[in-house]
Amino acid sequence: MSRRARLMFFAVAAAALAVTLGVGLAGLPSFGSQVSAYARMLNEVSGRQRHVTDVVSAITFDYRGIDTLFEEFILLGAVTGISVLLRPLSDETRQLPEDKAPDRGIPPPSPAVWLLAVFLSSLLVLTGLETVTHGTLTPGGGFQGGVILASALYVVYLGTNYRTVERYQPDALLESSDGVGAFGYVFIGLLGLMAGDVFLTNVVGLGVTGNPISGGIIPLLNLTVGLEVAGGFAILASEFLDQTAVIRTKTGPR
Repeated sequence: MSRRARLMFFAVAAAALAVTLGVGLAGLPSFGSQVSAYARMLNEVSGRQRHVTDVVSAITFDYRGIDTLFEEFILLGAVTGISVLLRPLSDETRQLPEDKAPDRGIPPPSPAVWLLAVFLSSLLVLTGLETVTHGTLTPGGGFQGGVILASALYVVYLGTNYRTVERYQPDALLESSDGVGAFGYVFIGLLGLMAGDVFLTNVVGLGVTGNPISGGIIPLLNLTVGLEVAGGFAILASEFLDQTAVIRTKTGPR
């Protein structure tokens, strides 16, 4: 296909996409408006039925828990695919980069930057754990908390260097958390079947509204999703950093 034909094809596709997005955005309701009786009903009954104060978590992990199960496995499939695509090939080798440039050396990060990176990464871990464990009470939960936990790895890389990430990154733990998190969601759902009911039926006491452990299986599902998301995003960061900074062709410069 010639360059002119490709440009014409792109122009037609871009115009069609722009029209579709324009029509869709123009029909959106105003910010904060309730568009369905379903939303109003859940706001009224979720607290009483599920003993949670965050309606979104009740919807995500209970009323529409099957949707979340598929979303979790979409991430697992993406992580698996990236790991396969970015694995070292037969003509590639792992070689740590040299921190140098032509005619000048690159100084290592200062102790102050290292200390700041350690402090910020620790703060992110603490914030991530709080977000995961309080998903039934306040906005947050496993997905948001898992991303925050994984971001601690980025901060360590930005504040130090790749060698530090390679040395202290718990690869086996990250891979295990990704798999255990995905399997844990399925296992908790199967508990309902074992109890003689339907998949993802609550089989745990609802607790007292306002406590972090209230909501039945919702806090447990939050934990499994947090494990899977944290491990998955950390693995993605590691794979991309590995491909960019470490993997070299065997015939290339050393």
